[in-house]
Amino acid sequence: MGKRLLPPDNGGGDHIEPVDLKKALEERYLAYALSTIMHRALPDVRDGLKPVHRRIMHAMRLLRLNPDQGFAKCARIVGEVMGKFHPHGDQSIYDALVRLAQDFSMRYPLVDGQGNFGNIDGDNAAAMRYTEARMTDVATDLLAGITEDAVDYRPTYNEEDEEPVVLPGAFPNLLANGSSGIAVGMATSIPPHNAAELCDAALHLIEHRDAPVAKLMDFVQGPDFPTGGIIVDSRASILEAYETGRGGFRVRSKWNQEDQGRGTWSIVVTEIPYGVQKARLIEKIAELLMARKLPLLEDIRDESAEDIRVVLVPKSRSVDPGILMESLFKLTELESRFPLNMNVLSRGKVPNVLSLKGVLQEWLDHRRDVLIRRSKFRLGEIERRLEILAGYLIAYLNIDEVIRIIREEDEPKQVMMARWSLTDTQAEAILNMRLRALRKLEEFEIRKEFDGLTAEKKQIEALLASDAKQWSTIKWEVTQVRDKFGPETELGKRRTQFADAPEHDLTDIAHAMIEREPVTVVVSEKGWLRAMKGHLADFSTLTFKEGDSLKLAFHAQTTDKVLVFTTGGKFYTIGADRLPGGRGHGEPIRIIVDMDNDQDIVTAFVHDPKRKLLLASFDANGFIVPEEEVVANTRKGKQVMNVKAPDEAKRCVPVTGDHLAIVGENRKMLVFALSEIPEMGRGKGVRLQKYKDGGLLDLKPFTLETGLSWQDSADRTFTRSREELAEWIGARASAGRMVPKGFPRTGKFG
Repeated sequence: MGKRLLPPDNGGGDHIEPVDLKKALEERYLAYALSTIMHRALPDVRDGLKPVHRRIMHAMRLLRLNPDQGFAKCARIVGEVMGKFHPHGDQSIYDALVRLAQDFSMRYPLVDGQGNFGNIDGDNAAAMRYTEARMTDVATDLLAGITEDAVDYRPTYNEEDEEPVVLPGAFPNLLANGSSGIAVGMATSIPPHNAAELCDAALHLIEHRDAPVAKLMDFVQGPDFPTGGIIVDSRASILEAYETGRGGFRVRSKWNQEDQGRGTWSIVVTEIPYGVQKARLIEKIAELLMARKLPLLEDIRDESAEDIRVVLVPKSRSVDPGILMESLFKLTELESRFPLNMNVLSRGKVPNVLSLKGVLQEWLDHRRDVLIRRSKFRLGEIERRLEILAGYLIAYLNIDEVIRIIREEDEPKQVMMARWSLTDTQAEAILNMRLRALRKLEEFEIRKEFDGLTAEKKQIEALLASDAKQWSTIKWEVTQVRDKFGPETELGKRRTQFADAPEHDLTDIAHAMIEREPVTVVVSEKGWLRAMKGHLADFSTLTFKEGDSLKLAFHAQTTDKVLVFTTGGKFYTIGADRLPGGRGHGEPIRIIVDMDNDQDIVTAFVHDPKRKLLLASFDANGFIVPEEEVVANTRKGKQVMNVKAPDEAKRCVPVTGDHLAIVGENRKMLVFALSEIPEMGRGKGVRLQKYKDGGLLDLKPFTLETGLSWQDSADRTFTRSREELAEWIGARASAGRMVPKGFPRTGKFG
C-alpha cells in the first residue's frame, strides 16, 4: 500500500474531554509541591544530602574518583550525573558540584577540586571543561559500605539503571555541612557545625538515650562556620533554637586593632560572616562612605590574598574603635543573621522540623540500620563461601576419584553430586577449580580459611542478636570519625568563636552613623520644618510660603535630637539629620510625625537630657518634668501633659533659678518659689495662678537674688530686685497683683 496523502478519519469525534479546572490545578500543584519537597529542596536527615548531591557522589564513586586516584574533568562527571541519574540542566548540576568543593561554603568539602572553583568575593568557577574533581575522605565516609547492601536502591528516571535512595552516611553530614533550600510552603536552613563536637554529642546520646538538648549543648556549643566569625547570641537563645529547631544566630566579623605608629591605628577584619560575599560587602561600605553615613570612617581597603584582610581607616585617632565597629555592624553585613530552620526529611519520607537531639537520634538509628544490613550481607557471603570450602575439602579427600569422574563420566557434575551429596554450587566450584590448586598446601589453607570464616560468622550472629553489641560497634565507628576530624586536625579545629556583644551607649552608636554638621532649624507659624546648613546669624533673610512667617529658629548639630512640644501636651522627637534640607520651605511637621490636625507647635528646641522642663497650660496648670523622660521613640510621640479642650498646652521652658514669675491675660503677675511645683513624668499638673476669666499669658523662671528682668518693645531691659518684687511674691495658685510699671504692653517677658 502506498503512502497516505489524507489524514486518517477520526470518526467525527473531536476527543475533547471536559476537566474540572480547580481539581486539575489542585492535583498538578500538589504533585509539583511534593516533587519539590521530596526530590529537590529538602535534605534527608540520614545523610544530609539532597538528591542532586547524592547523585553526584554516587556517579563519582562509579567513576572511581577516590581520594587516592587521579582527577577527572568536571564535564565528565556532570555528563555522567545528567545522563544516568539527574535529568536536569547541566549548569545546575555543575553549580551543585562546585559548591561541594568550596572550602568557604562547605565546612567539610565533599569534592576535592582542581582548578578555579570560585572564591569568597562571589566570582564564578571556571567552565566545567577546565576544572577537575575527585572525592574527599568525607565523601568516602558517606559512601562507606554502599556495595554491601547497606541501603535501598531505586530505578533511575529512565529505569535503565539504579541509584541509592540514601547514602550509608558514616559522617554526621546534615549538621556538619549544613543545608539550605526553599521548597513549596516550607524551607530549610541549617548552619554548619563541628564534626568532632557532633560525634561527642552522638556518643553521649548512645549512652543516655533520654539526654536533654541542654546536655548535648555541653558538646555542641553552636554552629562552626567555614569562614569563622564570632557568634554573639546568649547560650539561652542558642539552646531554645536547638530545642525547637527554629531560631537564628547573629554572626559578627572578627576584627582587631593594628597600631600604625605615632598614635594612629587601623582596624583589620580577618573573618567575615558565613555566606557574605566579600566584594559586595566592601562595595556596600564604600557606598555608605560616599553617602556620608559613616562619619567615623575615613577609608576602606581590601588587602586580602589567600586570607581575608580588610583594612578600615578611622577619621581620626580619637575615634573609639568599638563605636566605629558597632556602627558598621548595624549598617553593613559585617554582622549578619543566619537563620536556623531544621526542616528535613525525617526517615527520608516526612518533612519535619527536628531538634538537635532529633537529628542526631535519626542519624544514629540510620547507622544502626546500615550496620545490621551490612552484617546480614556479610553473613550471606560467608555462608556461600563456607559452602564452597566444604565442597573443596570433600574434593581433596577424594582427589583421585574426582579426577577419574571428570575424565571418564559424560555428566561428571551429576555423578559427583550423587556420590558425595554435594550441592550444585559445590559441584560447579570443584569443576571450575584450577589444576595448580591441587597442591598439598592448599588443603591446609582451605581449613584455615574455613575456621576463620566460621569464627567471623559466630561474631556476626552474636552482633545481630544483641542490641548492646550493635550500639557498641556504632560507638566505635563514631569514635573513628571523631578521631579523624578531631580538634587537633587542621580541618577539625573550631573556627567560629563565641562572645557577648559589647555594651555601648546607643546614643553614641546613633551619633556614629551621622555626619556631625552645624545646621539651623527653622520652624514656621504654620508648622513647616527645615534645617538650613550652617549656623545662620540673621534670620530676617528666611523666606516662607505666602501667609506664613517665622515662629522660631535655633542652632543645632546634625547629631542632635530636636524636641517639638505641641498644644495637645505631646512631645515629638526628630533627629536633626532627618529634617528636610533648606531648599524650598521644608515640610509640614505632620508629614514627619503623626500629629493631630487640631494641634499646633508650642515650641521646639535641641534635646539636653540633663535639663528639667516646666510645662504650663492655658488654664495655668503646670508641673516640672526631667527632659530625658519626654523623648519619644516613635512617630506617634509621647503624651506628657494631659489637657482637655478647650484647655491646651501653652508654655515649655527650661527650669533655671529658684522662683517663677507668671502673668495672666488679666495682666496680673504672681511670683512664687519653684519648689512649690511638683516634678512628674506625666500628668495634668497643679494650679500655678488663679484667674476669674482668661488664662496664662507668659511665665519666666529666675533667681530671686539677681532679680526679675524683662525687655520692652524698644529692647530696653528692666530689672526688679527682690525688695521691689515683695508685693508680688505670694503662694502658688493665688491671683497675684497688677504688673509693675514699665512692664511691656504685650504682657510678655520678652
